[in-house]
Amino acid sequence: MRRLVLILCLLAAPVWAVEPDEVLDDPALEERARELSKGLRCLVCRNESIDESNAELAKDLRVLVRERLVAGDSDTEVIDFVVARYGEYVLLRPTATGSNLALWVAGPAMLLLALLIAVLYVRRRGAPAPAEALSAEEEARLKRILNE
Repeated sequence: MRRLVLILCLLAAPVWAVEPDEVLDDPALEERARELSKGLRCLVCRNESIDESNAELAKDLRVLVRERLVAGDSDTEVIDFVVARYGEYVLLRPTATGSNLALWVAGPAMLLLALLIAVLYVRRRGAPAPAEALSAEEEARLKRILNE
């Protein structure tokens, strides 16, 4: 029973990140805020969304998102505002455009290049040359060595 309670507490930990004073009265706006917060990176915690983080900066960002939504901004406008303020690093899923596209393509391209080089190397090496047959004198010497 204790394990079940512990597991449920650990699974519910992200729910505790959003504090009661941050929650909006309008359930639709709150749902939008939660969805937007799940896509924004906590700049303190690195790979944790601001929705899951307890850091002060994450709280400030959650409040900022909610303020923008209450002001009437669309989801895109809120994200654009946060990106303009903190840079594209704040997005948990960065866009695949511009210089980011080079980063998205570089990994698979390097893997393919390495595979191509490996295949060419193995082909160029080819099969080993067949060993030359032993002369009669060498065969006789080998038999003597083996019989000793």
